[in-house]
Amino acid sequence: MSIAGPCGILALLVPVAVLGEGRPALFDGGALSIDAISIDAILQLRHLPFGGILDPIFAASSSQVITDYTRCGDSALWTGHYLAAESYRYRVSEDPAALANAQGALAYLKALVDVTGSGLLARCMVPINSNYAAEITSQESANGIYESGENYWVGNTSRDEYIGVFFGLSVAYDLLGSATQPAIQALATRLLNFLTANGWSVVMPDGSASTTFIIRPDEELGLLQIGRQVNTAQFASAYQNLAATASTLVGIPVAVDCADVVDSYFKFNLDAINLFSLIRLETDSTLLAGYQAAYQIFHNTVQGHKNAHFNMIDRALQGANSQRDLDTLDYLRQWLFRPHRDFYVDLEGQYPSCVSSDQACNPVPVVERIPTDFLWQRSPFQLEGGGSGLIESAGIDYLLPYWMARYYNVAGGE
Repeated sequence: MSIAGPCGILALLVPVAVLGEGRPALFDGGALSIDAISIDAILQLRHLPFGGILDPIFAASSSQVITDYTRCGDSALWTGHYLAAESYRYRVSEDPAALANAQGALAYLKALVDVTGSGLLARCMVPINSNYAAEITSQESANGIYESGENYWVGNTSRDEYIGVFFGLSVAYDLLGSATQPAIQALATRLLNFLTANGWSVVMPDGSASTTFIIRPDEELGLLQIGRQVNTAQFASAYQNLAATASTLVGIPVAVDCADVVDSYFKFNLDAINLFSLIRLETDSTLLAGYQAAYQIFHNTVQGHKNAHFNMIDRALQGANSQRDLDTLDYLRQWLFRPHRDFYVDLEGQYPSCVSSDQACNPVPVVERIPTDFLWQRSPFQLEGGGSGLIESAGIDYLLPYWMARYYNVAGGE
């Protein structure tokens, strides 16, 4: 399945003026209806201190003064998602700013591999002379802090980081144009060569493994599928050989994930973006049927979770569905009225609870959910959580489903 799709406009979500040859203008977002361009502008201003996604810490909940940064440990993951979002934006709008943003994200992901000196992906990196280095390295000390040239980098790299990066690389390869493809091919090849050379384990400088893909044949296939996409000559046979022996196992780890919808909800985002690549890039009808069966297990589990991101993955893979697509617009509208900082929320007693007192029986409305880094990877049943309003989220949880919705012509906007 190709990623190519119609480029429509969410007319119901934000007013859009059209310039020239059908190119949408920048949106004029109001105080209560911040649009994607406004969110992106804030992200560019506040969330890229070193080129990749981090979240700022402010001096007080009402302050605009940034004192430090946090969430460095997932910088690779969310920079990959941001790369995908800006790639969709560029294909929809042809805006040079979107291309520049995507290229900046790609350059940071390359730097996360360059800095380790081995082909390993770092979680994040920070210049040694940065005013924020002390706080960031203290926060991430449990993951291991390494020094390379003028930078510190964070180790203990997880499968999450790899899957998020490959998701972004795959989308960007399709949408940014041929001039960017050689850089994406080179980076994905380095990452895959490192993993395969180490038996699909993520090996740190001391020889220890922070994690392994051996237990997830679905994710190994997903990464090799993208490898085949960007470097067919090197990875096509490796993908086909693994698919011949492991494709029938794809549904097993997905089913295990789906057996518990409360614990480690972030696993569903990883399933979504991994299956997205497996399915949309597959050309063999037998393999495709197996992957779609695994996807159906995932979809049946989360389809009622009021999740705009998962809905857009479903739109990309399964096509239009009028009710789902209208729901997606509603969830995106609700997102615009959410706080962007991590103010504490306690909804216990306001909604019926199941399993435990802090878990609702049904998904909480999007506008009321607990503040977090990426809304769609957090449990929609959570009733309590948050912080002191000091940390601002980047808004990628709006940008990615929004630009996907534009790309896939959700609601048939004109």
